[in-house]
Amino acid sequence: MCDGEENPAAVPTPVPDIHGDDCWMSMHNHFVSSSKDKEPEVLFIGDSQVQLLHQLEIIVLWVGTYNHGHTAEQIAGGIQAIIRCLEKRQPQAKVIVLGLLPRGKNPNPLRERNKRLNELLVELMPSMPSAMFLDVDPGFVHSDGTISHHDMFDYLHLSRLGYSRVCQTLHQTLLQLLEGRGTTIQQ
Repeated sequence: MCDGEENPAAVPTPVPDIHGDDCWMSMHNHFVSSSKDKEPEVLFIGDSQVQLLHQLEIIVLWVGTYNHGHTAEQIAGGIQAIIRCLEKRQPQAKVIVLGLLPRGKNPNPLRERNKRLNELLVELMPSMPSAMFLDVDPGFVHSDGTISHHDMFDYLHLSRLGYSRVCQTLHQTLLQLLEGRGTTIQQ
């Protein structure tokens, strides 16, 4: 996006509380308060896709799949804005940007948008030296174009099997960076 254009995907917006239970803000506040006065080795930032991964000077960023009204270009700009914010607040940190996964049982426009977003993120990485893109899709889309409910129980959120497949690549990358083998991803 051009510098003069306003990007709606770069504006922090809470998830609408459609159930009326304030679950997301309550969970956010819990994570913020429980992390006060702690110096994690890895920080996970994201939506429900990354929620179960919270547990290490590396930031793991996995956002964008819920930006339903935004284009791939807008989402890429939003992710770039998040990275710039992280660079200002944590200049020593490495940021691992996880690629969005395909979604939906069958091919669909959101799956295509996620694929385009991943391509844009790869193109943006050279302009953000503290960040690196990591494609964690182990091949969820089968040759017939479908995704198995064994990997994504609702064709969006990962099952236990899906997480184990995604986390293998992420785990190897985190170990590599934490052991100081360098700042580039070996794939």
